[in-house]
Amino acid sequence: MSTPTSAPPAALASTVNTALQIGPHTVQPPVVLAPMAGITNAPFRTLCREFSGGKGLFVSEMITTRALVERNEKTMQLIRFDASETPRSIQLYGVDPATVGKAVRMIADEGLADHIDLNFGCPVPKVTRKGGGSALPYKRPLLRAILREAVAGAGDLPVTMKMRKGIDDDHITFLDAGRIAVEEGVTSIALHGRTAAQHYGGTADWDAIARLKEHVPEIPVLGNGDIWSADDALRMMRETGCDGVVVGRGCLGRPWLFGDLVAAFEGRGGQYAQPALREVAAVMVRHATLLGEWIGDEARGVIDFRKHVAWYLKGFAVGSEMRRRLAVTSSLSELAEGLEELELDQPWPVGADGPRGRTSGNGRVVLPDGWLRDPYDCAGVSEDAELDTSGG
Repeated sequence: MSTPTSAPPAALASTVNTALQIGPHTVQPPVVLAPMAGITNAPFRTLCREFSGGKGLFVSEMITTRALVERNEKTMQLIRFDASETPRSIQLYGVDPATVGKAVRMIADEGLADHIDLNFGCPVPKVTRKGGGSALPYKRPLLRAILREAVAGAGDLPVTMKMRKGIDDDHITFLDAGRIAVEEGVTSIALHGRTAAQHYGGTADWDAIARLKEHVPEIPVLGNGDIWSADDALRMMRETGCDGVVVGRGCLGRPWLFGDLVAAFEGRGGQYAQPALREVAAVMVRHATLLGEWIGDEARGVIDFRKHVAWYLKGFAVGSEMRRRLAVTSSLSELAEGLEELELDQPWPVGADGPRGRTSGNGRVVLPDGWLRDPYDCAGVSEDAELDTSGG
């Protein structure tokens, strides 16, 4: 990537931790790719790792424990890691302690991964209506039971968790959940500074990350939410005292952000990427190519890539008709030919670094009937609530 812009001086990077310990794994710099359904598959992780020089931690998209235990074909594809990926990180979603335990033991016994992250942060209705994701920590005994089964089944593998502040402002759970996690042997916690009701709207509450860090000093706390640039990552760590950052929507259409993050944490000023459209187009073709190779079908790979087109082209003068055309391509040649018709010498556009992906919140969380009546009543949750598919 070319055309560097200014970066914070080395003195700023020296004020934050530059390494994170996840069990036996040292993550340096302390930067983690957030699991994102339908996004953080092996091809996207490969791109991010290439730009970071292999530094950081890159987590798979959400794997449903039931689907893993049943060896669902799509799920077994999603947990395939490139030979260069180390440590191999899987994020699991589940609501039934027994099923979560089986999935974790399967991973440990069969050597399928080196690190397991548990999803208690997803706010989408198909997850929360089953009592999962960001809805689950409200049920304190259920959270404890799942964590206990996971840690027991993992053996030597570190188990971490990602969560939100709570269901809404009247049902905040992150401090209780953090204490339960420490008591049950969780290795680290990542907190997205929003409630489930906020979805991705408003501004992330970084003060909550600082409060969690003070509340659970025994283990590392990672911050997540509104990290759109490497400067944001350093600022979050300085302001909250967190031990690392988790980057999600900020890298959509910008896998080179991980190169920026490495430069920032290593105190190397003037090395932030601002690629011209020609360079962005080359990354787009490579991304689509990797997807086709991973899926085993070029057309399906390009079709899967379509969702990334708008993110990559944000801010560039492309035109609505060409954006629509590129978003319906179905072959690498069609994608490459369309990109070649653009004015590829355009520099990185002003304002293209800001928010991307989902930025709205609907203020409503879809929950099982009676879910909020009693945080200690878990009678309505059973293995029937487990989803049978993984990913996006």
